[in-house]
Amino acid sequence: MSLALRVLAPLLVGLAVLGGWEWGVRHYEVPPYILPGPALIAQTLWSDWATLAPSLLVTLEITFAALLVAATLGLALAILFAQSRVIEMSLFPYAVVLQVTPIVAIAPLIIVWADNLMLALLICAWIVAFFPVLSNTTQGLNSVDPNLRDLFRLYRASRWQVLWRLQLPGALPYFLAGLRISGGLSLIGAIVAEFVAGTGGASSGLASRILEAGYQLQIPRMFAALVLVSGLGIVIFGALTLLSYLLLRRWHDAR
Repeated sequence: MSLALRVLAPLLVGLAVLGGWEWGVRHYEVPPYILPGPALIAQTLWSDWATLAPSLLVTLEITFAALLVAATLGLALAILFAQSRVIEMSLFPYAVVLQVTPIVAIAPLIIVWADNLMLALLICAWIVAFFPVLSNTTQGLNSVDPNLRDLFRLYRASRWQVLWRLQLPGALPYFLAGLRISGGLSLIGAIVAEFVAGTGGASSGLASRILEAGYQLQIPRMFAALVLVSGLGIVIFGALTLLSYLLLRRWHDAR
């Protein structure tokens, strides 16, 4: 499939949906406090940019900080798990517990316990984003071809050489796949944590602007903030996909 078709097909579908949306709200005279049209949302995004931009930066900072911590800690623990089956069996169930516990249920406790609001939001976003990196990387490190592992043993390679020259390159596609998943999850975790903080009266990122707009029935501003959240998620996914392509394109089929 050509690159032009890959770009034009979703672009045309998106334009058709936006055009039908705009026509619908105008034709049926839907009030903007129920459903604003794309044109009004774009206008609100432009006029309220001074209010939305600082919140966007806060959400962006929390998201990328959580993704960085999740990637670093997830990779480090996955390497530790690959070196010791006992450690993996001892600690991995607790990582699963973190994954299956709804963040919306424990976010209020984390916000109460943490002295700093930004730290609390970072912890919440990290909890959501951590598991995919850990799980995928662990699977990649443990999925090395047994024949290649035997070859390394035949040449008396050290454990460090096996890890550095065999396991880590083999696990790179798994790590990058987990990173792409965690990119979106870190944004979701940040937004959920901000919602909890916003309901408690603490203003922070885009979620606070969404709550504020809902309380004031400024629905166009709410949609404008949602557009920024969605756009940020698309940018994160696109950046991580590009990173995966650049790292894998010359030697791995996962490109």
